[in-house]
Amino acid sequence: MTGTLVLAGTPIGDVADAPPRLAAELTGADVIAAEDTRRLRWLTQALGVTPRGRVVSYFEGNEAARTPELVEELAGGARVLLVTDAGMPSVSDPGYRLVAAAVEREIRVTAVPGPSAVLTALALSGLPVDRFCFEGFLPRKAGERRSRLQEVADERRTLVYFEAPHRLDDTLAAMAEVFGAERRAAVCRELTKTYEEVRRGPLAELAVWAAEGVRGEITVVVEGAPERGPEELDAAELVRRVRVREEAGERRKEAIAAVAVEAGIPKRAVFDAVVAAKRVEG
Repeated sequence: MTGTLVLAGTPIGDVADAPPRLAAELTGADVIAAEDTRRLRWLTQALGVTPRGRVVSYFEGNEAARTPELVEELAGGARVLLVTDAGMPSVSDPGYRLVAAAVEREIRVTAVPGPSAVLTALALSGLPVDRFCFEGFLPRKAGERRSRLQEVADERRTLVYFEAPHRLDDTLAAMAEVFGAERRAAVCRELTKTYEEVRRGPLAELAVWAAEGVRGEITVVVEGAPERGPEELDAAELVRRVRVREEAGERRKEAIAAVAVEAGIPKRAVFDAVVAAKRVEG
């Protein structure tokens, strides 16, 4: 019989938010893989439990090397508990490699659900929550960060990001430039902690606020792109787009249909523009 890999959510601030099952898993696991063993020691003391299993570190620097070791423990029947500093393992934290390796070996993987900065910030933001996507941390370099933001500039779903406090002002300024200064957002700081704060407003306004300096752990929630209406393209542009597609090998009928979809207008309008241009050209 193979063992079980347990992904355990840990408090993102207030230790009282720890799920009841967490204490039992910390006590009963054969192996506890922790992102920070010092943080784990603090957590177990706060919960009043004493782990009986072996504790090993499992963080970004040793994740690739330690994963095969833990998989062998699991294959031998061990119950391995994976915890990170805060929140759910694998979500912008170590864990994905181990889960993927365990799944490949057909080892059971389960979870102890716990607090989530992503969902907590989303719920508090005041922005639409019916559809959203989590983008994690943005690249540190300005050019790469801008490129990543441009990839989702037209995303209709609400966007959720993690960010370091010392980069927050630059990130918000870049978002204001790419998404638009008036795009609504919420900066959620120190969630569930003593100095919890949720600052809501347009991106440009939030960037000015952040320039004064912000501390703590940050989650940024950004409103999705507004619904776009039909493009206002003149006849010449419609004809140009059809010809570009024809030159690429599309049949005229298909090209007209595709341009109509792009512009959000009836196919007849594009067809008429093409016919009129042909008459003018003789």
